[in-house]
Amino acid sequence: MPELDIQISVEDERWGDEDGLLVAADKVLALAASYLARHEEQPFPPHPVELSLVFTDDETIREINAEWRGKDKPTNVLSFPAFPITPGKKPGPMLGDIVIARETVEREALDLEKPFEDHLTHLMVHGFLHLFGYDHLNDDEAEQMEALETRILAELGLSDPYAGQDPIV
Repeated sequence: MPELDIQISVEDERWGDEDGLLVAADKVLALAASYLARHEEQPFPPHPVELSLVFTDDETIREINAEWRGKDKPTNVLSFPAFPITPGKKPGPMLGDIVIARETVEREALDLEKPFEDHLTHLMVHGFLHLFGYDHLNDDEAEQMEALETRILAELGLSDPYAGQDPIV
């Protein structure tokens, strides 16, 4: 079973208890890592791999999105791999950072008529897969990544978040 060392930073008090977020993140990401190891033959180093989760707000993620992606608007999740990696290749000791914006997650959950926690779980898995080199820049990549997300979420007891939607390119 792959081991993760998850660091949490809560930059917006609306996220609530840091310990609760860490417990949720550990459950979701440990299952995602285990799924990758079992079903995608994803190798892991023998020591825990480190990643950070930053729980922030729309204004902060907007600034990050503008600086790093040239998109001056908030988004739900951003991932920053520590090192370039291709799916199926062994990661280094540090996976990278996942940044999630509270207001956007809330808004999207309402629009999708899904519980906030379910949408947050999906975004954690989505961001985690980006740290392993998965992406959705074209239809083929999007279909592969979305199928993988859907299978991981099913193991967590959640339904297909993409049902009835075109791939996210």
